Amino acid sequence: MGSVRLLNRRPRSYEMDMCEGPLFWKIIAYSVPLMLTGILQLLYNAADIVVVGRYAGSVALAAVGSTGSLINLITNVFMGLSVGASVVVAQSYGAGSIRDVTTTVHTSITLAGIFGVVVGLLGIIMARPLLHLMGSPDDVIDQAALYMRIYFVGMPGFMLYNFGAAIMRAIGDTRRPLYFLTLSGLVNVVFNLVFVLAFHMTVDGVAWATVISQYLSAVMVLACLIRSSDAIHLDIKRLCIAKDKFIQIVRVGLPAGLQGSLFSISNVLIQSAINSFGSIVMAGNAAAANIEGFVYTSMNALYQAAITFTGQNMGAKKYKRINRITVLCAVIVTSVGLVIGWAAYWLGPVLLRIYSSDPEVIQMGLVRMEIICTTYFLCGVMDMLVGVMRGMGYSIVPMIVSLTGACGLRIVWIYTIFAMDPTLTTLYASYPVTWFVTAVLHFVCFLAVHKKVMRRAAAESLETALE
Repeated sequence: MGSVRLLNRRPRSYEMDMCEGPLFWKIIAYSVPLMLTGILQLLYNAADIVVVGRYAGSVALAAVGSTGSLINLITNVFMGLSVGASVVVAQSYGAGSIRDVTTTVHTSITLAGIFGVVVGLLGIIMARPLLHLMGSPDDVIDQAALYMRIYFVGMPGFMLYNFGAAIMRAIGDTRRPLYFLTLSGLVNVVFNLVFVLAFHMTVDGVAWATVISQYLSAVMVLACLIRSSDAIHLDIKRLCIAKDKFIQIVRVGLPAGLQGSLFSISNVLIQSAINSFGSIVMAGNAAAANIEGFVYTSMNALYQAAITFTGQNMGAKKYKRINRITVLCAVIVTSVGLVIGWAAYWLGPVLLRIYSSDPEVIQMGLVRMEIICTTYFLCGVMDMLVGVMRGMGYSIVPMIVSLTGACGLRIVWIYTIFAMDPTLTTLYASYPVTWFVTAVLHFVCFLAVHKKVMRRAAAESLETALE
């Protein structure tokens, strides 16, 4: 059966027509709420780290901070599928197909619920064995394992929110997920303080605060989809897994998820190397990495913008706009990365003091920030090019390039360059080197993919003319 076309109407205030008109301010309007949303999402973990660092000591800070790479390792495969859902919804929306959008919405939410339970159980079971494999010190591992097990209790809420928010972003709605996360973020901070200060809990208190916040954000985004009267309306009775949409989501999302998880393997190896320097270095690294996260999530908004803008224009067959989208996103992400990255480094001593008053911890954090914050824009450009290619429906090529250029090269660096000069500076230098190499490779691949898309567009135009 043919798809049902969307009615010609003015987009609602929270939607965005990405296929017509100037792009620059639309990209800005789309990206800024995403940046704020990502920053608020980071505040979940930041609030945990600040509270335990200030009120529970450096060991608790190291315990919470050292779990990030492991949590990403376990969740990234499944979270990559939310990228696939966003691309499929965006392309269907750009093409004007209500039926395809609706089917994708119900398939995506069903998958999110299933994945949330599976990942939650996996994280609870594997927390301590994986921490052992990472070489987590004896004075840290018990609290780290406790934090991870409680954190994964909230995984169904985490998955449902992120899949639901991905659906909303695909139609240009980046504001309402921001509102939901603002409220849940405030709840997280309040419960952190209540559990730690009033009930004298440590890592378990901040973990339960995060779980409560994750379920609250999930309830709000699901309620929004259920109450929606347009193509993204969610009817709980119609939850299902449509085979064709599942295949499309997996085709784009699985390579993205595998890339994220395999990236996490290299980060786990780096975390293991950091662990060998002791709890002071671990604490400084955890605080610095958390600050860097705010830089990364600001740049990541342009990655998501590149996916959605490219996806909608691919669906609408506005192929020539993709070049403009790529150039604008590259300029914006470079500017964001340079300004925020250098600002974070210059303010490093002040920002690190928020996490810990220990001068040694602050100094170890600055060692990392000097190398990574100042070059972080390279990572933003690298990711943005991946976003454009995924928006065009090509996900395997950027996955292979990323795993070879960033993940593979980083592992080689650890076992060669770092092995010959086992210092923190040498270890951290692996990041900018691999970002630069991978960004260059992605640009070459983008040119090849774009040429293929334009060749297909020319063939479609010729076929239409002959008809």
